[in-house]
Amino acid sequence: MSLRRSIALVVLAAGLAPVAAIAKPAKGQPVLLISIDGLRPADVLDAEARGLKIPNLRRFVVEGSYASGVTGVLPTLTYPSHTTLITGTSHAKHGVVSNTSFDPTAINQDGWYWYASDIRVPTLWDKARGAGKTTGNVHWPVSVGAKVTWNLPQIWRTGHADDAKLLGALSTDGLLPELEHDEGHYAPGKDEDIASDENRGRFAARLIARHHPDFLTVYLTGLDHTQHLEGPDSAPAHEVMERLDAVVGKLAAAEWKARPDAVVALVSDHGFAPVTEMLNPSRALLDAGLIRLSPPDPLGRVGIAGWDAAVWASGGSFTVRLARDDAALREKVRGILAQMAADPANRIDRILERADIARLGGNPDADFYVNLGAGMMVSGWLGAQVPLRVPSHYKGMHGYFPDDPRMRSTFMVMGKGVARGRDLGQIDMRVIAPTLERRLLGT
Repeated sequence: MSLRRSIALVVLAAGLAPVAAIAKPAKGQPVLLISIDGLRPADVLDAEARGLKIPNLRRFVVEGSYASGVTGVLPTLTYPSHTTLITGTSHAKHGVVSNTSFDPTAINQDGWYWYASDIRVPTLWDKARGAGKTTGNVHWPVSVGAKVTWNLPQIWRTGHADDAKLLGALSTDGLLPELEHDEGHYAPGKDEDIASDENRGRFAARLIARHHPDFLTVYLTGLDHTQHLEGPDSAPAHEVMERLDAVVGKLAAAEWKARPDAVVALVSDHGFAPVTEMLNPSRALLDAGLIRLSPPDPLGRVGIAGWDAAVWASGGSFTVRLARDDAALREKVRGILAQMAADPANRIDRILERADIARLGGNPDADFYVNLGAGMMVSGWLGAQVPLRVPSHYKGMHGYFPDDPRMRSTFMVMGKGVARGRDLGQIDMRVIAPTLERRLLGT
């Protein structure tokens, strides 16, 4: 498997070049970067055939330049992909290798990669700041503690009202009450529905009007949330997309009112695929004695008391990490995975080991990486009686290997100096950040 290379790109010795069809301006210009989680290219390009009324998104196709598809990185998850989008590097380089931290004994209580300190390479926020430009952020993943001029980072813990206090403490001092004075309460970080996107869109537009940041990132979650619950191409997903179209239109209008020379870019992190069943690879490790469970607590819940090999789930794929570098242990796990793959009911597509994982820029801490086939996703359930396969409570999933066409994501851009109606073909996700950097800094 290899990442696709678009004819619109030139690969340089130092890395991937920006999209050639989007030339750098004579000087830097403002950039608004909007992400719609889970937006597939065909949702916009084939909107009429799909019965979608999304005039603001379609405007990018007519008045701007767009990719027919974006090939992502391993795995096609939200947090790793958003970090690639803002750094131009693979997971192995930028350090955000999954949504959640590796935590087999659950001591971190479902903690995510919320903190910008986990990013090992410069971001577009950093580069803009270094060039003396102002920056803003509304809800972008991995943004807590980012050096952003006006920052409303994404974080949550329990959904309790105290989450609002946590966000207020971690946001730019005074920014949240300033914006809430005009817009009312800000959406809780754990809320991912379309109403929360509309709320964050209003806050982002107010931030633009008040502060005119040179570079602003805005992240919208409702489409991903709905496609997980209802499935891609479902009527609820289409309804959410049409409401998100209105959010994008208002954001673009606010940006061009404040900064007429701005470029507005729209991206997504991954595609989506329907699922019907869940595979629990921890079951096989339990049966082999490689995971040991703790006694049930008073509520009947169990955890991992000890492990020699543990699963790190990533939606449509999973990694297995070994507790130590032990040839016999590695061979035992290799045999367990091969035995699972031999049963077609488990729908295992591929098993990668360290050399191939490294070649693809995936998680350097993974000893094995397993991709699942159509209709199957990973379950993280634990318990002495949990079966190997169960029906899925989700109807849509991502996280599969990036060469899966269903995982292709979106890139569209329009504004002053951007070619109109230009199809950029298939591009690599890693070229998006350097392309926007050229626009922002004029380098």
